[in-house]
Amino acid sequence: MDRPEAYRGRKFTIAYAVDNNGRSPGKEFFDALPVQEQAKLMRLFALLGDQGTINNPEKFGKLKEGLFEFKSFQIRMPCRFLPGGIVLISHGFLKQRDRTPPEHIDRARRILEEDQKRAARAGLQDSRS
Repeated sequence: MDRPEAYRGRKFTIAYAVDNNGRSPGKEFFDALPVQEQAKLMRLFALLGDQGTINNPEKFGKLKEGLFEFKSFQIRMPCRFLPGGIVLISHGFLKQRDRTPPEHIDRARRILEEDQKRAARAGLQDSRS
C-alpha cells in the first residue's frame, strides 16, 4: 500500500504513515473528524506544504527527538520530516492535558518506525529518516 497523501505542496508533501497492518491511523483519524476540523488541518497542511514553515507555535510545534505536531485547538497530529520533502503523519488524537502524553509520543515513534520498515521493504525512495 502506498502512503496516502494529505497534501502535495511546492516545498513538502504531507502524507500519512502506514503501519504493519496496512492501516493509516493518521488518515483514519483525519477522515473521522468533522468537516470544519478537517478544513482547519488542511489549511495547516497547505501552509507547511507550500511555504515550508508554520511560524505560529500554537499551530505547529516540536515535540521531541525529531517529532513535530500539527495543532488545531485540542487536535494533535504528530509527524516527522523525511528526506525527499516528505512530512509523514503518524496518527491523531485529542489532547486533554497541557503536555502531549508520553503514550502518544511512543505511538507516533512506533507507527513511523513500522512505516519506514515497510517503505524499505517496498523500496520506496524515502525509506531512511
